[in-house]
Amino acid sequence: MRLQSIDSDINKDELKTFSKWISIIGDETIDSSNDGHAMIDIPDDLLIKDIGNSVASIVNSTSDLDIDLIGDLYTPKFLNAIKCSGVPNHQLKLKISIPIMLLRNVDHSSGLCNGTRLVITRLGNHVLEGKLVLGSNVGFKVLISRITLTPWDPRLHFQFQRRQYHLVVSYAMTINKSQDQFLSHVRLYLKQPIFNHGQLYVAVSKVTNRKGLKILIYNKDGEPTNSTTNVVLKEVFQNLD
Repeated sequence: MRLQSIDSDINKDELKTFSKWISIIGDETIDSSNDGHAMIDIPDDLLIKDIGNSVASIVNSTSDLDIDLIGDLYTPKFLNAIKCSGVPNHQLKLKISIPIMLLRNVDHSSGLCNGTRLVITRLGNHVLEGKLVLGSNVGFKVLISRITLTPWDPRLHFQFQRRQYHLVVSYAMTINKSQDQFLSHVRLYLKQPIFNHGQLYVAVSKVTNRKGLKILIYNKDGEPTNSTTNVVLKEVFQNLD
């Protein structure tokens, strides 16, 4: 131990106390009953209580272990598991003949918009082929490639990029996504009551015939039931008069 000598009596006392404290640490005499592992209280004036600029702290770090620990705050596994609205998952399990739905507007003239439904017809290493199943371009085949997406989610404290096909496997869709579509068969799953004006109407009006409609409704106890809430704001129709 090498401490600088100071002429002031006050500083000499401080130096003596500090020297004794260091010696205690070195001699492990703080607690004679310990087995070589003892807790020690660090004086307040020696503690860093405000890390200041956390980014600068990372840059100025000299410990590889510290750097690894900071990097492990957001591991690749954690980042890959993030799911955001309107963003495809990190891993997509695709195969021929499964239904998919686009998550981005690509080409309005070809009917490739957010919510467009297709069926996969071919899979390539860097591109896939899909056939439109609804709209004015039914049967038209298109090629879909990966794009780089930069999602924003208020729950996250950072932004990240994900390069993926802008689609989702679509065996089911929300009521909002079903607008402007007419289907021969509709299966409506209501685990909870509808809460928006006119949504029940939108859902049941998508089917082209009565025999093609089936509805599964659960009550608040999780039991199948035969009634649900229909939200219709009368003020909407009054304003039309």
